[in-house]
Amino acid sequence: MAPLRTFASLFLAASSASAFAPSTSVVSTVSRPSTSVASSVFDDAVKDWGEEYPQFAEWGWGPSVQAEIWNGRHAMFGWVVMCSCAYAKGHDLFPNGDAALNLKEWGTLSTIASLGNKGMDTITNERAIILIANVHAFFVGIAATIAPLPMSDTLLLDPNHPMYEWQMERNSKLGGIMPDMKQSGVTPHAELMNGRMAMMGLIALLGYSGIQGQSMIDTINQWIGGAYY
Repeated sequence: MAPLRTFASLFLAASSASAFAPSTSVVSTVSRPSTSVASSVFDDAVKDWGEEYPQFAEWGWGPSVQAEIWNGRHAMFGWVVMCSCAYAKGHDLFPNGDAALNLKEWGTLSTIASLGNKGMDTITNERAIILIANVHAFFVGIAATIAPLPMSDTLLLDPNHPMYEWQMERNSKLGGIMPDMKQSGVTPHAELMNGRMAMMGLIALLGYSGIQGQSMIDTINQWIGGAYY
């Protein structure tokens, strides 16, 4: 029964992702023509956001192609990290991964909220290592946002950055509801679509793990038939 629920979750995630695929329109920075009621509502929301919060819209925050691209990149990176953690767990790459941290040595840093055990539990070495790795990646992202490289695709839109014009031209050709199936290969359209599927996959993964009462790493291992461990 579990495999059937697994395939059903994957199918629903893939089906939902297709509803948020990029459009076929390739135009300038003006708003894209609406091809459906849904796209018209989205375009109106983007326009209203830009009028109410012009500074945020200028940076690419809020409902924008720039934000969607980076959210998708983070989701894809998250899948790589989680699959790597599952591989590391299955090959005993975490030193004493199942051992709990010493409360006397680590204090409250070694505890985590729990439904049992009076609301607190002690985290394991495996969780601690993954947590520190995520904190490291978070601060690397902050550094890249504050001081981006000259030829990098910046997280925030900056008119003074050398890549600004390229970013605006790219963003004007992406977004919308329906995908442009002809834009395959290593293209911004493919990256946007892959990011959308990664985000929908994370939602399915989180929901399924919560229903089953297990970690997301265990869910990933279950979905691929126990190939990791």
